[in-house]
Amino acid sequence: MLRIDFVTIFPRMFDAFLAEGVIARGVKQGLLDVHVHDLRDYTSDKHRSTDDEAYGGGPGMVMLAEPVLRVVEKLNVDIQKPHVVMTSPQGRTFTQAIAKELAKKQHLIILCGRYEGFDERIRESVNPDEISIGDFVVSGGEIPAMLIADAVGRMIEGVVGNSGSVEEDSFFNGLLDYPHYTRPEEIRGMRVPDVLLSGHHEKIRLWRREQALRRTLRLRPDLLKNAELDDEARAILRKIENESG
Repeated sequence: MLRIDFVTIFPRMFDAFLAEGVIARGVKQGLLDVHVHDLRDYTSDKHRSTDDEAYGGGPGMVMLAEPVLRVVEKLNVDIQKPHVVMTSPQGRTFTQAIAKELAKKQHLIILCGRYEGFDERIRESVNPDEISIGDFVVSGGEIPAMLIADAVGRMIEGVVGNSGSVEEDSFFNGLLDYPHYTRPEEIRGMRVPDVLLSGHHEKIRLWRREQALRRTLRLRPDLLKNAELDDEARAILRKIENESG
């Protein structure tokens, strides 16, 4: 079982996230153990302050170190030390590979940043795994934390009903997904490819693999540098490249 603890000053943001979807299913099945902690519960002043002005001046507020350190210390009760994740624009960019990596942990603590960020002494004390969801700015770390947890939760065996759907997701093997179709066979002059109606499983498998490679080459060629390609995939890729050459 994977335990995930969210640390936030807006705990109600997680209500819907934990009530529906993949994470909720994993909790119900006993595969995930998820908790949300209000950082204000770990403050020591009557105003329950979690932030203050920055030394040296400047705009914005900085999240106080002491409440964060207290909650991390309280949650550090496992035999194996928890893996602390800090949502941060200066962290490593989140990928499917990182999701797989985090899914192998037994306990994740995800610190949701706000304002101008965390007091630097949190980093010095906890040495968190800083993770960014991309080169853009959002109002806080709660939504990034949910995205990270959802991607990680899907990797836990049994959380997603059909494990095959996880294995065929975009990025699972380093490629974008192949095209999908459902009923009806034709809509507004657009038909489902004949191969998908053929019932020939091997031809369908090859078509889907080729389409995934074509789509990746066209939209995200950078992914091919680190994609897990076997001999068959490399042969298909050579064929595609020769067509355009």
